[in-house]
Amino acid sequence: QVQLVESGGGLVQAGGSLKLSCAAIGSVFSANTMGWYRQAPGKERELVATITSGYTTKYADSVKGRFTIARDNAKNTVSLQMNSLKPEDTAVYYCNVRWAREYRQYDYWGQGTQVTVSS
Repeated sequence: QVQLVESGGGLVQAGGSLKLSCAAIGSVFSANTMGWYRQAPGKERELVATITSGYTTKYADSVKGRFTIARDNAKNTVSLQMNSLKPEDTAVYYCNVRWAREYRQYDYWGQGTQVTVSS
């Protein structure tokens, strides 16, 4: 069983910066993908950024060039540095880790942290 604990959300003005952090507690398979997803009011949850244990990254077009995802394999942590924030970035952000082993899929989520960008 794995627990994800995230922190760093808050209120920031447009153009400002914020950093989200997430730590995975428990038995996480070494070959995995960690990432951040977000959900705004009235919208479906969407991918923000992911990073594999091999450090391959993927970003949503809307955040590319502004956000940076990073991880520490030894600590099983992942972070999201958010710069040049826009009001449309306002959402609840969820940390995620997933992997597959012996034909079984494992998928864990954090509790979510609110990010609010004021105009």
